[in-house]
Amino acid sequence: MPETYDLKSVKLPRMTGSILKAFTAMLESPVTRWLLINNLLKQGGILALREMSVDEPPTFQPPVPPAAQPSTEGQNMHALIALADFKPQAQKGFNFNTIMDYAVAYRSGATTPETVAEHILAAFKDSQTCDPSMNIFITWMKDDLMAQANSATERIRSGNPLSIMDGVPVPVKDEIDMLPFGTTVGTSFLGTTPAKQDSTVVARMRAAGAMLIGKCNMHEIGIGVTGQNPHHGTVRNPYNPNHHTGGSSSGPAAAVAAGFGPVAIGADGGGSIRLPAGFCGVVGLKPTFSRISEFGAAPLCWSVAHIGPIAATAYDAAIGYSILAGSDPKDSHTLNQPEVTLTGFNQLDLSDLTLGIYWPWFRHSTPEVVSGCETLLNGLKSLGVGIREVEIPGLDAARVAHIISITSEMNAALECYYKDHRKDYSQEVRINLSLSRAFTPQDYIQSQRIRTRFSNTMEQVLKQVDVIVTPTSAVTAPPIRPDSLPDGDSDLTLLTEIMRYATPANLTGHPAISFPAGYTPQGLPIGFQAIGRYWQEHTLLRLAYAAEGLVERRKPQIYFDLLG
Repeated sequence: MPETYDLKSVKLPRMTGSILKAFTAMLESPVTRWLLINNLLKQGGILALREMSVDEPPTFQPPVPPAAQPSTEGQNMHALIALADFKPQAQKGFNFNTIMDYAVAYRSGATTPETVAEHILAAFKDSQTCDPSMNIFITWMKDDLMAQANSATERIRSGNPLSIMDGVPVPVKDEIDMLPFGTTVGTSFLGTTPAKQDSTVVARMRAAGAMLIGKCNMHEIGIGVTGQNPHHGTVRNPYNPNHHTGGSSSGPAAAVAAGFGPVAIGADGGGSIRLPAGFCGVVGLKPTFSRISEFGAAPLCWSVAHIGPIAATAYDAAIGYSILAGSDPKDSHTLNQPEVTLTGFNQLDLSDLTLGIYWPWFRHSTPEVVSGCETLLNGLKSLGVGIREVEIPGLDAARVAHIISITSEMNAALECYYKDHRKDYSQEVRINLSLSRAFTPQDYIQSQRIRTRFSNTMEQVLKQVDVIVTPTSAVTAPPIRPDSLPDGDSDLTLLTEIMRYATPANLTGHPAISFPAGYTPQGLPIGFQAIGRYWQEHTLLRLAYAAEGLVERRKPQIYFDLLG
């Protein structure tokens, strides 16, 4: 590998059970903490980052360029209206129920939102009583669901649907405020009272007529990427319930893969939309930083947080994105964005696109992941894409800078709960929060200097190519090991492999998408990631849409046909 490629696989001990609890106690105790902390900082690359010479000034959020002519609120609906008149290409292999399928079924009288809601209630029960329990949802309310369904049914019967989304089921990650629910953020102690109002993204879905069916499970406070949760149950992968979903948007991705809706709302601070989408064989879009309002989302990690859609197909992701995106006066960061567009979304001739590949990074995965992604890459070549080798230095420093940024911000956000609720967190969360409390203000500033440097690096690369492509993860969905239940585990070796490609786009704020590349011989999905230029989500969605004509989808082991 070239010297500029500096990411490494690691071999660190995995901890569970009594050993995990003892390690947590030692790390939190002022008497024994000093025995562990310096070695952990060294293993995590923190000490090396402290020694780096970085001349760039700090950038405290992604340096996203403002639009020359910022859009006004509501312009994104033009993109939605255009999509409503567009017939997507046929799915290859298994056909997931799409937004269009729901719209056609409702308007033809084949079914109604009321009937679908009844199917959802039955599926909730079946998903919880099957062995093992899928643990996809934290909470739902029958009366609220049926009230939404009744209203949507009446609108459609009277010929006045609010949009193509009217009556379409949409699950929501329990990190995002939605009436009449509380927001647990995957914990055991938050969310005891209802949210005061809908988040902006939920309000926009509600205004489009979506049937908001419940709050989805997640990796606790979004600080992990497997989907395990000792409080609400570890979410199971619909393609193989003995495997993880990825996280932290574990519930939304599993919900889409299991048929609970063609689009869900997720959140991504370090791969938390794209990783579970990749593991669950669906599409996940992390838009440009500030493209979608964060108002009403739990304030966990301000400078790396993104909200976006997880969807059954690229078409569904495009509709979800067109509803969620756009400026919002309640979130000042969103006010300088260009108009949301889906120009060229359905153009299958890709000869105007050049994909950048940093081969040492791309191939730093398991053989089956590399094989699946290279097979899809060859298929994209047949559609005309150009390929250009690129070099991306500084990936390891960016990895460490992201760790420091996200966990420092999480610690600050949750400081008010730390004294009274520290022991209410899972062992894994306690370890991560305790370790990050050893980071200094100088570490945080150094990380923001690295953000400046690495953002410039990515911008230089994206001047040469339209999109940078990688696998979504270096591994497929890992098995849920029995000794990790119910209390979880700590496996930094595995987490390093899962997150290898995910965090750069969070640090820099570039849009990124995961879409299916195929399956392993064991039937586990393989995800393919594309990272684009600022505000170019339509290019990423176009690439995902074209790829769907190349990949034969497979039916998950657990799937609820709500239209059947």
